[in-house]
Amino acid sequence: QVQLVESGGGLVQAGGSLRLSCAASGRTFSRYRMGWFRQAPGKEREFVADISWSGGKTYYADSVKGRFTISRNNAKNTVYLQMNSLKPEDTAVYYCTAGALNYDYWGQGTQVTVSS
Repeated sequence: QVQLVESGGGLVQAGGSLRLSCAASGRTFSRYRMGWFRQAPGKEREFVADISWSGGKTYYADSVKGRFTISRNNAKNTVYLQMNSLKPEDTAVYYCTAGALNYDYWGQGTQVTVSS
């Protein structure tokens, strides 16, 4: 079992930055791929970014490519999402997820609000 706890959300002006963190419990953290999804009000949950277990491969949604960076520290059981040049359309609840092949585990989410 893996438990995920997100932090770092908040209110920021457009053009600003935030760094989200996701702390994971469980000894097998380093064996899991990790990802971030988000869900805006009235919209479906959408993929944001993903990172392989080693951190060597990363993937991004086109909407955040060049602005967001996903990284992980397996020694600290933590994955990060650095978000720069934030836009009002980035406003959403951001969820951390983990899994071996599929996304099996999900956090409770952290709210990110970008004001114009």
